[in-house]
Amino acid sequence: MAGEFDDIRERLEGIAEELADLAIVRLRESIDAGGHELPVDEKRLTRARRAVEKAANLLRTDEDGFAEA
Repeated sequence: MAGEFDDIRERLEGIAEELADLAIVRLRESIDAGGHELPVDEKRLTRARRAVEKAANLLRTDEDGFAEA
């Protein structure tokens, strides 16, 4: 049973990285345009990234195959 969810967890971690990269792009675009506030998209992307990271952590198991707290 150990590692049963590893593939899904790894894909979720990849998605979280993609969301983080996209949020950084939005921030750079805002700065380059002279913006003084965080773009709405960046906030939404950050919330989505955190949710995906939580899902990935729920699927993480320790070396004995038990879910990590």
